[in-house]
Amino acid sequence: MNQSESTALSVEELSELEQLIRQRIQELEEQLPYLNEETQAVSPSCSLGRLTRMEALNDKGVNEHILGETKRNLERLRNALSRMDGGTYGNCIRCGKPMPIGRLRLVPQALICVPCSEKPGRR
Repeated sequence: MNQSESTALSVEELSELEQLIRQRIQELEEQLPYLNEETQAVSPSCSLGRLTRMEALNDKGVNEHILGETKRNLERLRNALSRMDGGTYGNCIRCGKPMPIGRLRLVPQALICVPCSEKPGRR
C-alpha cells in the first residue's frame, strides 16, 4: 500500500471522531437559541432611526443565513453519526475508499474524499 492510500478507521479513531462530532453538535445546538432570537422580525413600532432600522434588518438577514448554515451543519453531523451506526462512516460515497483520519478530523461530516471532490462533477 502506498502512502496516499488509507485503511479503515480503527475502533479508537471512530470513538475519537464520534466524540468530536457530538461536541460539535452540542456547540451548534447551544447557538440555536441566540440565532432564533436574532432572526425575529424587527418591529416597525420599535423606535429606531431609519439607518439603525436598516442595520437591524441587515443583521437579521446575516443571522438568518448563519441560522440556516447552523441547521445544515447539525443535519450533516447527525447524518455522520447515523453512518457510524450503519458502518459506512469514513468511506467516500463516490469511490468507496476509506478517507484519511486527518480529513475526518477537520471535516467529520465529509462524504467525499479529496481526490473525488477534485474531479469534475458527475451527471
